[in-house]
Amino acid sequence: LFNGFWIAYVGLPSLAVTLAGLIGFRGVARILLEDRAIGGFPEWFNTLGQQPIAGPLTLSLIIFFVLFAIFAVVLHASAFGRLVYVIGNNAEAARYSGVKVRRIKMALFVITGVISALAGLLYAARLGSVRGDMAEGFELDIITIVLLGGVSIFGGSGNLLGVGLSILIILNLRNGMGLANITGNTQTSVIGGLLILSVLVPNLTEMVLNKWKGRKA
Repeated sequence: LFNGFWIAYVGLPSLAVTLAGLIGFRGVARILLEDRAIGGFPEWFNTLGQQPIAGPLTLSLIIFFVLFAIFAVVLHASAFGRLVYVIGNNAEAARYSGVKVRRIKMALFVITGVISALAGLLYAARLGSVRGDMAEGFELDIITIVLLGGVSIFGGSGNLLGVGLSILIILNLRNGMGLANITGNTQTSVIGGLLILSVLVPNLTEMVLNKWKGRKA
């Protein structure tokens, strides 16, 4: 809600506000917890992230698949999803067409915040304790997954199928490097390189296609 206000109603860039919020809230967590870890959660809470619910599936995986299916339907087969794409393509045109751009942007950031909070709770349940620096560096993986999955950083394009496949690629890449005893810093470098490629390749492809169309014309 806090981030959505500055983006939807004040008009600040979403990427800048999101990163500033990340740094700010992480700083507050470190001030409150310092170098300490807090654990001792109830057994039922730890069970949510550690014990299989159905065969190899934990509650986290079940929630992921359910939410993935729900948001796939909402994004690709509902009026709200179509409005999200319209706003991503051209927010001004959407506004002049009568779309409540600010309200939809605010709703998107509130939904994102709720899902992020849920992910944080499940992550805490999986580890059994929390620290102020939990999930540090995860943002690099997330941004890489999104861009590698075909989502435009400027909005208006992308689909959940591509993001789902990208999740599998990054997870398998991380697991493979871990099994090969590759250090965390090297893993981060590899993911960073993949992030650069995920931005560079689409731009180069579009440039080549534009030149080819120009010659053909």
